[in-house]
Amino acid sequence: MAPSSDPTLEQLANSVLQPGFEGTTAPDWVRRRIAEGLRSVVLFARNIETPEQVARLTASLRAENPDLIVAIDEEAGDVTRLEAWTGSSRPGNLALGAVDDIDLTERVAHDIGRDLHAAGVSLNFAPSADVNSNPLNPVIGVRSFGSRTDLVSRHTAAWIRGLQSAGVAACAKHFPGHGDTVVDSHYGLPQVRGSAEEIALTALPPFIAAQEAGVRAVMTAHVLAPAYDPDLPATLSHRILVDLLRGELGFDGLLVTDGIEMGAVTDRYGIDGATVRAVAGGVDAVCVGGESAAEATVDLLATALVKAVLGGSLPEERLAAASARVAAFAAWSGERSRAVAGAVRDSDIGLVAARRAVRVRHRSKTVLPLTGAPHVVELSPTMNLAVDGHTPWGVAGPLRDLRPGTTSVRLTEPELAHEGDLLEREALAPATGRALVVVVRDAARHRWMTDTLTRLLRSRPDALVVEMGVPGGDTPGAAHLITHGATRVSGIAAAELLVGAGA
Repeated sequence: MAPSSDPTLEQLANSVLQPGFEGTTAPDWVRRRIAEGLRSVVLFARNIETPEQVARLTASLRAENPDLIVAIDEEAGDVTRLEAWTGSSRPGNLALGAVDDIDLTERVAHDIGRDLHAAGVSLNFAPSADVNSNPLNPVIGVRSFGSRTDLVSRHTAAWIRGLQSAGVAACAKHFPGHGDTVVDSHYGLPQVRGSAEEIALTALPPFIAAQEAGVRAVMTAHVLAPAYDPDLPATLSHRILVDLLRGELGFDGLLVTDGIEMGAVTDRYGIDGATVRAVAGGVDAVCVGGESAAEATVDLLATALVKAVLGGSLPEERLAAASARVAAFAAWSGERSRAVAGAVRDSDIGLVAARRAVRVRHRSKTVLPLTGAPHVVELSPTMNLAVDGHTPWGVAGPLRDLRPGTTSVRLTEPELAHEGDLLEREALAPATGRALVVVVRDAARHRWMTDTLTRLLRSRPDALVVEMGVPGGDTPGAAHLITHGATRVSGIAAAELLVGAGA
C-alpha cells in the first residue's frame, strides 16, 4: 500500500478488512498487516491439513494480537472447511430441520464449536438463517434448516446457543434473507421480490431469533430487495443495514459482508468500489479472500478506503465507527474464547443425527435390505462455490465398506451429453443381475438429472433412489431414501439403511 500522510487512516482501513490467505502457515504479509492494524483473518479449506496444524497456525497469528478474530465458514453439512478433505462428520441444517429436535441441533452445534475452539477459531460464519422458501434456490438449499419460518427460527437460535456455549462466536447469515432467490450471488445479483410485509413475516424472524439467542455478528446478503432498496444490494444499502437491521430490529453487533469478491457486487462496482460502498452503507467488516487471497487485493481495498475518506465519499467517522465495532467484537470474542475450557467431543452425535434425518419412502418392501453387492450410479451436479468441490460425498463408498464387491460410477451432465452410450455402458450393464442404487443431489433443480433418472428407472423400475439434496416431488423406484444432505455421515446413514445395518 502506498504511504499515506495519515497513518491512522491506514490502520482504520486495515482494521475493517477480513482477508484470507494462501498456505498452511501464516504469510509474512499477514503478520505485518496485523502490526499495522489488521484485526481479522478468515480461514478456508486451503489453509487446513489437520486440527493440530490449524491450532499451530492460529496460535502463531495470535502471537501478533491475542484478540485477533480468526473466522471460518464452518456450517458443517455440505459446507465444511475443517473436514473439506474427508466430508463432514455432522449433518447440515436441512437434516437437523428434518429431525426438528432443537436439543439435537444445539448438541451438534456445540460439538462443531468444540472442534473450532480447539483449533483456535473465534468466529464462525454460521448458521445460515435463510428460509429456503424457493425450492429452486441454487446457493442455499440444504444449508437452510427448511422452508418454514418458525422451524428455521427455532433451529437458528438453538444452533447459536450450542456453538457459543463452546466459546466460538456465531454469525447469522445472510441478511435480510437469501432463501427466496433463483440466482447464485457468486455469479450474479439475485432479487428478493416479496413486499416489505412478506419479507418481515417470512425472512426476518430467524434473524430476530438469532439476536434473542445472543448472536453478536450478522453477515449481509448480496441480494437486491426492492421492497427496501430498489437500487443497492443489501450489502451496500444504508436502508437495509442501518434503517432496517440496526433501526427497526435493534441490532448493535458486528456487520460483516459475504465475500466481497462475489459477482453480485463486483460485476457492477468492482471489488474496491463494492468495499467502499459497503462500509459507507453500514458494514463494519469486509470479508475477502475466498477467491482473491493475495496481499495485492488487501492493498487495493485498504487503499480504496483511505482514498474514499480523503476524497469525501466515505466519512472518516463512519470508517472509525466500523473499526470500533470490529475492535469491540474482537475483545468480546477473544475473552469468550479464553473463558471456555476445552470440551470432550461428542463423537457419536453427528452419525446419530444423520441417521435420524433419513426418510424412506417404500414402494416395495421386498427390496430392503439389499442382500448382495449393488451397483451404484451417482449423478453429480456442479456445486456452487460455497461448497468445496473436492469434498467427498455419496453412498458408494460407505456401501463398499458394508457390502464388499459394490461397484459404482459417478456421472456428470457433460459426460452424459457427449457420450450417448454412457448410461447403458456405465450404469445399466454393470447392474445386470444386481440391485441398482441411483444417487441424486438436488434432482428437482437439475433437468438433466431428472431426465437421466427417468431413463434409468424406465429400464430398471426396481432401482432404489437416494436423494442427498433438497427433496422434490414423488420419485418412482422400488424405494426412495432422502438424507437431507450429502455429508459423509449422511452417506453412511443411507448405506446402513440400504443393507439393514447400523443402530
